[in-house]
Amino acid sequence: MPVSRIIGIKRHHSAIHNRRRRPSIMSEPAFIAVDWGTTSFRLWLMSRSGAVLAERRSAEGMTTAMRTGFADVLQSHLDAIGAPEDLPVLVCGMAGARQGWVEAGYIDVPASLSAVLDGAVRVPGQVRDVRILPGLAQRDKNAPDVMRGEETQLLGALASSDAGEKLVCMPGTHSKWVTVKDGGVTGFATFMTGELFEVISKQTILSHAVAEAEAFTGEHEAFTAAVRDIYAHPALATNRLFTLRSGQLLHGLTATDAKAKLSGIMIGLEIAGAHSTARRETPVVLIGSGALGALYEGAFAALEIQYTVIDADEAVRRGLLAAANAIWP
Repeated sequence: MPVSRIIGIKRHHSAIHNRRRRPSIMSEPAFIAVDWGTTSFRLWLMSRSGAVLAERRSAEGMTTAMRTGFADVLQSHLDAIGAPEDLPVLVCGMAGARQGWVEAGYIDVPASLSAVLDGAVRVPGQVRDVRILPGLAQRDKNAPDVMRGEETQLLGALASSDAGEKLVCMPGTHSKWVTVKDGGVTGFATFMTGELFEVISKQTILSHAVAEAEAFTGEHEAFTAAVRDIYAHPALATNRLFTLRSGQLLHGLTATDAKAKLSGIMIGLEIAGAHSTARRETPVVLIGSGALGALYEGAFAALEIQYTVIDADEAVRRGLLAAANAIWP
């Protein structure tokens, strides 16, 4: 199936998460970029051109920083890379949530992605200039929704995108599907696919069916068959889930096939839901990486959906770069 790779998906990650790179004359430090998730923390020392000069990663997400202090967590990583004291810091993600460091609020959609830059909030009481980007909110009473962090990925992924309408898929614990038209977000929907997969596979009767499963890919036959089946019959989702149990009892379905089928049901159901409010022929942009991104690629291929792939880490860095260059020209 035709697929365009703007930024290749990285399937092999180094075990070294904290590293420094020697800057060249053309790559002097300009700002610090931070993606602060619920359970993860990622920091990059970046040049004006977008070169990564140093990097830090840890599990000190919002849930940890709420106890230890956001400023202390940030400073420990800045000290570790020897960041100059006059460099500004730009943060996206859960640090701007109501229960985070400083609430950055939301930009209501429909809105241009450039509105995210204008909504950056400065953290008070800090020696250096630290700013947090806002999220996006959809205030439709029938389909209220919010995102925080993904808007920065959108900003980076679509910076050089062609005009027209696109459907952007961002897989995760809570997957986002965003309708973008001519540089603006017209609407979006969140799907609890990852969280439900985790709960079903560990806390229901199906946990026994998948407990001893081995790794599988997006080309696995049980996965692709489940994607196609549930996409065509989404109303039968809970019925198809039980077939994992009955299939093992009656037909010897293996644990690996059962888990691949469970994944296919959940991802296929998500895609069917996204297409229920969007034209099927709308071009899809997949912002993902690693094994999860590869599963979505397999699902799109199984459904003959044309898609473009953009690496998730690269997208958030590019988004933070674009925002930083606009805020501190």
